Amino acid sequence: MSRDICVCQDFLAPEHRAQIEAAAASVGMTPHFFTESQFEEARACLQNCEVLYCQFPRLVREAPATLKWFCSSSAGVDYYCTDPTVFKNPDCMLTNSNCYGVTISEHLIMVTLMLFRRMPEYQAFVRAQDWGHPLPVRSIRGGEFTILGTGDIGTSYARHLRAMGASKITGLNRSGKAKDPVYDEVVPISDLDKVLPGTQVLMMALPSTPETVGILSQERIALLPKDAYVLNVGRGTAVDQDALVEALNSEAIAGAAIDVTVPEPLPADHPLWTAKNLILTPHISGNMTLGYTRDTNVDMFCADLKNYADGKPLKNLVDRKRGY
Repeated sequence: MSRDICVCQDFLAPEHRAQIEAAAASVGMTPHFFTESQFEEARACLQNCEVLYCQFPRLVREAPATLKWFCSSSAGVDYYCTDPTVFKNPDCMLTNSNCYGVTISEHLIMVTLMLFRRMPEYQAFVRAQDWGHPLPVRSIRGGEFTILGTGDIGTSYARHLRAMGASKITGLNRSGKAKDPVYDEVVPISDLDKVLPGTQVLMMALPSTPETVGILSQERIALLPKDAYVLNVGRGTAVDQDALVEALNSEAIAGAAIDVTVPEPLPADHPLWTAKNLILTPHISGNMTLGYTRDTNVDMFCADLKNYADGKPLKNLVDRKRGY
């Protein structure tokens, strides 16, 4: 087999292609470039490639058993971990692209401030052509934040919060161990029920795994104080959406901002559309809409391409059993 790479991406600029070509040439490999509209051409080329760099699941399913490494340009790779039929080669290495911390954390800061500054309520005033009246607001300065998922996204958000004067940042992860000094404390996810009653803002940035599906259940939403906000940019499966809607409409919690739902897109009659004090966005906090994200994505692929060629461990290797 020739040492070929199939690259199927819609976001690549000419300078990205040149960067990939140079990285591949330095390790004796040849990239072949396609876009999603060239699916059939990409599929045909892929049959003779050992590396695939793309973001289209249907192309991955067309890969031969000789594929050795699939680099996903997405951060979430649960789809590739939960379905054993995706890869014809069960030993095919899977890497993801943890390069979305900047763009998603800025989205999180935006919606945090919108909730603190009561934007959903002011927008309701404006839609009703009511000038309204000043409402009490909150500040990130002096606030306490709980971050469920301390990876790239959660930690980037925590750093922004710290820079803006947050007084306490608690992280929760599987191990309960701190990976960054920005956190005041890090506790295991098994302690979530103990943490929720004292939570002012709960930010969720979890992958979809059997352990995280439904983690914010009706019972756990009920543990949150009345002035709490919930933010979710991980996976919609992590939240009991019916319970969240009920808590919002009954004012059992102060508000929420969610960028991920089940299903996506939402049906026209879904109750999330009209829930009180909810900032709902259509899974746009990440993606390839920011130039920095695109550049970093390519940088990460090229760095791991050298690791792959040298027989070294891939930096962004996913444990398919864990799902991340």
